[in-house]
Amino acid sequence: MTSHSPDTRVDEARREFMKKSAAAGVIALAPGVTLMTMSSEAAAKADPKKRWGMLIDTTVCKSGCDKCVAACKAENGWEAKAGSPTDPQWIRKVDVKDPKTGFAMSLPVMCQHCANPPCVDVCPTGASMKRADGIVLVNRHICIGCRYCMMACPYKARSFEHHEVPEEEKAPWAPRGQGTVEACTMCVHRVDAGGIPACAEACDKGAILFGDLNDPDSDISKRLASGPSYQIRADLGADPGVRYARLP
Repeated sequence: MTSHSPDTRVDEARREFMKKSAAAGVIALAPGVTLMTMSSEAAAKADPKKRWGMLIDTTVCKSGCDKCVAACKAENGWEAKAGSPTDPQWIRKVDVKDPKTGFAMSLPVMCQHCANPPCVDVCPTGASMKRADGIVLVNRHICIGCRYCMMACPYKARSFEHHEVPEEEKAPWAPRGQGTVEACTMCVHRVDAGGIPACAEACDKGAILFGDLNDPDSDISKRLASGPSYQIRADLGADPGVRYARLP
């Protein structure tokens, strides 16, 4: 028989309550006062027939260019804070090199919006969630800051907000708060309005192509059908929605 300390029992009860609240879409703060969760609002806008994704053309993505990173920061209001143990990294540029051949390339890495996201599997409250259209989000209303999702993510695509975020830095579409995990949202607010993510819009080289992976007539599907592409750590079976290719 396993015994639990009072603190452990309280924590378990809190997690169970948060799970049920997340499923219902509403958290009761006090009699007559409720807080709508981002999960319910975001999920209601998702089209299950679609799967949004990105295709990165590594032939035109150049080392030293960070327009996609700058655009993401400006759009969603995240920035490294002085003294922070970790910097926010909703998107980052990575330079890779084959040590055997010397072949090098540069590519952006963000949340890969996996079909089988490990972050969702390990989240104890349901804060890490995947919409019906494949976009993976963090519901900061019910995130308890345990950071299990950060440990589970193979792509190091999530960050923990150590500092209080001033109101003037918060974007209405990207709620951020101290003690919660955050990551690329694929600019879901833009997507739901019929637009494209800020990183794709800012790339004047056309290295980032956004679209519906489930639509064979979409530009992204046609490009994927024209030649080989790859997923980062495809062997893990997460099935990322972000693909990389050296396109002709």
